[in-house]
Amino acid sequence: MPLELVRNDITQMRVDAIVNAANPSLLGGGGVDGAIHRAAGPQLLKECKRLGGCRTGQAKITKGYGLPCKYVIHTVGPVWRGGGQGERLLLLDCYRNSLELAKAKGCETVAFPLISAGAYGYPKAQALQAAVDAITAFLLANDMTVYIVVFNKEAFELSGKLFSDVVAYIDDVYVDQHLDPRREAMGRLDRQDNRPFTAPEPWEDAPLMAAAPPPQQKADPPAGLEDMLSQVEEGFGQTLLRLIDQKGISDSDCYKKANIDRRLFNKIKNNPAYKPSKQTALAFVIALELNLEQAKDMLSRAGFALSHSNKEDIVVEYCIRTGTYDIIQINQVLFKLDLQPLGY
Repeated sequence: MPLELVRNDITQMRVDAIVNAANPSLLGGGGVDGAIHRAAGPQLLKECKRLGGCRTGQAKITKGYGLPCKYVIHTVGPVWRGGGQGERLLLLDCYRNSLELAKAKGCETVAFPLISAGAYGYPKAQALQAAVDAITAFLLANDMTVYIVVFNKEAFELSGKLFSDVVAYIDDVYVDQHLDPRREAMGRLDRQDNRPFTAPEPWEDAPLMAAAPPPQQKADPPAGLEDMLSQVEEGFGQTLLRLIDQKGISDSDCYKKANIDRRLFNKIKNNPAYKPSKQTALAFVIALELNLEQAKDMLSRAGFALSHSNKEDIVVEYCIRTGTYDIIQINQVLFKLDLQPLGY
């Protein structure tokens, strides 16, 4: 995916470049900065000494040395001073300037930490939003895979109501789907009597009288295989291209909005028999802003269905019902819930 949230140690990311949330001296420090210098080795510090520091919002590049990446891009984030001192603009500059440096070096994959969200005190939810805004704006005009790397869920916060609303919807739909009403009812009765729940004996489930079988209906004769094959419906790729035309958008608008790599889109476009993953199919459902019935039809053409026994499906269903078609926002919710993001 062009933009992906991952939980990892950034010093372990096998990408072309990782970004270091550095201090103005570029001579190492605590947090991510210190971890990167330790993993890269003393040669990184030696090169950094020749760079003469870095101003807030700017970026400079070095080799990766002992890290599993070619380059380290050092950028200095703003210290949070309440939000009225131009902090957001400076933070956006950190991402833009780092990405431009990566592009100039021919990088295809770049990993960022959440800049300024640690010791510099930038509110995590706002820091994440700034990162997403800057990276997605860059990716609209450039082909690159960018990772936002967080070390643990505690370092990841979301703003707005979407996350809490989705959690409530999952509780309503998923719990109802998996609840055994009869067992739950008997459990309540047993709890009222202060007795442990006991499963019913087999004969207690038997009906008092066998129900009469339903009347037999005369079945239509089965169609021949040739007739059935002649009625094969439009496939996923054909449907995707038709809907893109109907929506009046370009191919690039569609795959970028779906957060899908251009090469994967071309596979689907050029091979009518190509079967995408469910996460890819759902990404295009969101990109095309389909309603629930259209979404179900689109998925069926790839051999999938929406299910209330699957939490990822419930999240997507909720977003469709509420008109939430921002795939990056949806993926943030899925990430926070430890569920698989849309795309690939």
